Amino acid sequence: MLDADLKAQLKTYLERVTRPIEIVANVDDSEGSRDLRGLLEDLVSCSDRIRVTEQSDPAVRTPSFALNSPGEDIHLRFGGLPLGHEFTSLVLALLQVGGYPPKVSDEVIEQVRSLKGPLRFETFFSLSCQNCPDVVQALNLMAVLNPDIEHVAIDGALFQDEVERRQVMAVPSVFLNGEPFASGRMGVEEIVAKLDTGASAREAAKLNDKAPYDVLIVGGGPAGAAAAIYAARKGIRTGVVAERFGGQVADTLGIENFISVKETEGPKLVAALEEHVRQYDVDVMKLQRAAALTSGAEGLELTLESGATLKAKSLVIATGARWRQMNVPGEDEYRNKGVAYCPHCDGPLFKGKRVAVIGGGNSGVEAAIDLAGIVSHVTLIEFDHQLRADAVLQRKLNSLPNVTVITAAQTTEVLGDGQRVNGLQYTDRKSGDSHQVALEGIFVQIGLLPNSDWLKGTVELSSRGEVVVDARGQTSIPGVFAAGDVTTAPYKQIIIAMGEGSKAALSAFDHLIRQAAPEPARKAA
Repeated sequence: MLDADLKAQLKTYLERVTRPIEIVANVDDSEGSRDLRGLLEDLVSCSDRIRVTEQSDPAVRTPSFALNSPGEDIHLRFGGLPLGHEFTSLVLALLQVGGYPPKVSDEVIEQVRSLKGPLRFETFFSLSCQNCPDVVQALNLMAVLNPDIEHVAIDGALFQDEVERRQVMAVPSVFLNGEPFASGRMGVEEIVAKLDTGASAREAAKLNDKAPYDVLIVGGGPAGAAAAIYAARKGIRTGVVAERFGGQVADTLGIENFISVKETEGPKLVAALEEHVRQYDVDVMKLQRAAALTSGAEGLELTLESGATLKAKSLVIATGARWRQMNVPGEDEYRNKGVAYCPHCDGPLFKGKRVAVIGGGNSGVEAAIDLAGIVSHVTLIEFDHQLRADAVLQRKLNSLPNVTVITAAQTTEVLGDGQRVNGLQYTDRKSGDSHQVALEGIFVQIGLLPNSDWLKGTVELSSRGEVVVDARGQTSIPGVFAAGDVTTAPYKQIIIAMGEGSKAALSAFDHLIRQAAPEPARKAA
């Protein structure tokens, strides 16, 4: 099941285990069970602390396996084979069940342990989803720390009947005690915040008490991370406030244009960025969304949606961008019920079904190509009279037998039966005729929208909503700089955002040192 190199790496990791691990596999004679047996045999061969037993309980998902340690009360189970992106989740689960301490703060650990149950979580994931591991790993950890918490991670592609029955149309999808709880990328802090209703108020009170920052960076993507590192290296008080670390990059699958790195994945790059930032004396404040910015005689004030206020002498806006929506009837109603924005994550849930891709740029055409290998048919709809993707991608697309391309078409409505998507409506921009396409899924790939709504009426914005900056990253407000995808800087690329973030931090530092120094106190006569 596992190749020799992977087994060698796994053996090294499992040397950190300090207590025995007991795995109970629920299997039968199916191919999936045979594959699971092979995986578990490999695990046993990598550590003498792992013991595997088998059972065949029809009331338990098959194939699946539970992890525990003798004398502990841990309720953690994988439904299916956690390979692909989820192999890391399996390795971390083994380490944590085996006594290896988690890499989270003592405060978060205490919050998890204080949660009252029973809390029975189920997470549906796909092996191709780069966002799923964060959720799976967070809930696995919570199950290890708190006996009142149970977690089952379920491969949606393997348990299609259950996916259909529970109407799971996007991953990661989390259920709590049988009811929908959340969807999308989340970490431990975010999950705990949803469960602990008083956490937000307590955190806001802490933030209000913080001393003013020399440089406060709003946003934790590549631009924000670079700005934080460059500012901290100057020895000035630096803070980063962000809803989540990594921003849009965390949702990116393959990255092959980051100079000096042949290829990587978004989550890996985000983890490296955060690790680098935390090597410096940077105050990182997560799960916070900016609400307003004011400038006065006493400096800058950033108001957060939590109600907290942070003060700063200078500020770098690096809030990035988000997926652009179609803004047509039915889109919001059927979000995660057939309307999706990540083909890599949600594509496997539409195996054998009919889908549409909206957008004929590189992202849209790449999505159509990927989906064509999974679904029964792809309809690509482009507003313009021709596709805008690179020629090599168009040639690949046109070679696929199960893809239909419709140009000069404006999507006007997402159709559904009240529970899920069953079609879309578009208008032919040449004839004006309206058409309907019967399908089960719609993947929107029409670009990005800057996260600048909170700045309207405060700083100068372009017609596209981008923060207007000069060559130094300066905005229309003195002492306020901006960088990355939220700005008018051309070419929205990771490496460019990092350069712009570094430049903005240097400009902020230059601004600070040029401020009038206070007059020295006069000596008494």
